Amino acid sequence: MSERQSGARATIHDVAARAGVATSTVSRALSDPGRISARTRNLVLQAAEALDYVPNSGRRPGVAARTRAVALLVPDITNPFYFDIIHGAQEQLKAAGYTQLLVDTEESADVEMVALERAMTTADGVILAASRLPETVLAGAVHRIPLVTINRNDSVVPTVLIDTTMGVQQAVEHLVSLGHRRIAFVSGPAKSWTNQWRWQAFEAAASRHGVEALRIGPYAPKPTSGAAAADAVLISAATACIAFNDLLAIGMLQRFNARGVRVPGDFSIVGCDDIFGADFCNPPLTTITAPIEQAGRVATSMLLAALRTGQPAMHQPGGKHPGVHQVTRLPTHLTIRDSTGPAPSE
Repeated sequence: MSERQSGARATIHDVAARAGVATSTVSRALSDPGRISARTRNLVLQAAEALDYVPNSGRRPGVAARTRAVALLVPDITNPFYFDIIHGAQEQLKAAGYTQLLVDTEESADVEMVALERAMTTADGVILAASRLPETVLAGAVHRIPLVTINRNDSVVPTVLIDTTMGVQQAVEHLVSLGHRRIAFVSGPAKSWTNQWRWQAFEAAASRHGVEALRIGPYAPKPTSGAAAADAVLISAATACIAFNDLLAIGMLQRFNARGVRVPGDFSIVGCDDIFGADFCNPPLTTITAPIEQAGRVATSMLLAALRTGQPAMHQPGGKHPGVHQVTRLPTHLTIRDSTGPAPSE
């Protein structure tokens, strides 16, 4: 509830006084946020909310005018994993009469932060896929605009999780059944929440089966990182690995082929995501199959539901009291192809 009495409409001067800034700063914070610091903008938005200030445009501060557009931010637009998320989201948005604004954040938290700030004024809502931003930033953003994440489980932001736990467990069990006793996890980006989640599932499964678990990396989730990753796992004396994603695994396959390492005769490799082309490799890649397009559709449906109510997705009406944290988990499973085989004999 506003701190002002009914009938006494707050002015821009009231907001400036409460935030301890000039009226010109309040104006910039609400109309051109890129020109001031995030800290100052947050002070202004908090003061405006406390005073129930509504600018002359009639819009709540920090909330873009209805544009019928939704911003989708992805870390790497060239990664086939995101193709299906983009397609799934676009189909849902098109059916609802919205336009998709696609942004490549280049695996950079800084680029993502700038893009998110701009989306606050150019879109009605935002979907963040595999966000690299700190939890505190996401928690602040969800108060200002309807926001949903994919593969990022923070305490207050609605999310869709492609749950690779079962797929990783099945991959470890598959490798153990083939006689592998020293298995490596080839790590993805250091700031990736998904990467840490997959490592924890891998480590727990290896412990249950009494096999040695190694962590190698981190590496960029691209085929070009595969050569360094392949060399590292060979030095580790592991006989098999689970790679963070298929692109990294495919790059490793190329390096093994160049070095004359037989897959799966000398080494077994498992990817993750089952992207388009994983079954075209030489040999076809054993991988953890994920419902990627479904994740894009579900995340978009969650966001559209928030837009229909006019409230942030994690709030009850009024935007001040946290509601139930929305988490939708989509299961995965192992798809066995030709890149895994019996452990090489000593």
